[in-house]
Amino acid sequence: MTEVNVNKIKVGNSNPFTLIAGLNVLESDKVIEEVISHCVEVTQKLKIPYVFKASYDKANRSSIESYRGPGIDKGLTILSDLKKDFKVPIISDVHNVEEVSKASEVLDIIQIPAFLSRQTDLIKEAASTKIPLNVKKGQFMAPEDSINIIKKCEHFGNKQIMICERGTSFGYNNLVVDMLGMVRLKELSYPVVFDVTHSLQKPGGLGHKTDGRGANVLDLAKSGMALGLAGLFLETHPDPDNALCDGPCALKLDSLNDFLVQIKAIDDLVKSKN
Repeated sequence: MTEVNVNKIKVGNSNPFTLIAGLNVLESDKVIEEVISHCVEVTQKLKIPYVFKASYDKANRSSIESYRGPGIDKGLTILSDLKKDFKVPIISDVHNVEEVSKASEVLDIIQIPAFLSRQTDLIKEAASTKIPLNVKKGQFMAPEDSINIIKKCEHFGNKQIMICERGTSFGYNNLVVDMLGMVRLKELSYPVVFDVTHSLQKPGGLGHKTDGRGANVLDLAKSGMALGLAGLFLETHPDPDNALCDGPCALKLDSLNDFLVQIKAIDDLVKSKN
């Protein structure tokens, strides 16, 4: 079973889970600092390996009116400063080949969005950096089809691969999570990360933006992490109702400690049986 090395963190399905958490997209300095400070404090207390996540530009928004973020230049500067100040690894997503080189100077993990998971040129550019990759399985893909993504990454010289489950399209304005699908992903012998936040989406459910089922984040996270996964991908916000993106799916920041206590207990129990 492959492990992915992210700085001093060994990400693997048999290891204690790694938390990838933060904001959907970079917001104000105040919100950013509040979120990362609390995430660092809680994960250090609970001894959970931690990676901060936030997008500098969300290119795949529902509406032309949707907030996209500060953009690549300002966004990478912010992420670089957070990395230095808080001494945590950073993950963010890239949307085209032109971004990859600049992003790779800052990021510890490059994320490939689900909608772009089959884009060979983007996979090639990202894999060629040799930086660890978190590739989100497309909402339109069967779990077994992820082997083709893995083979592309390997072909371009990168075996530092995580495959991320984020739900599967099911009719209109809805996603479902196939728990046995994550078992199939684990059989591909690479670390599996569960994006519980985006699995709660109801895409386009509010007409001009995505709706979600944030009230069920703990239910779904417990179900997924009971499978013995490498990581949990989570978005959290001090005021989800006023988040600039995907607020309906986010965990309220002041609930993070109690949430992680339960997730860690499940992860510890499952992996104690290995």
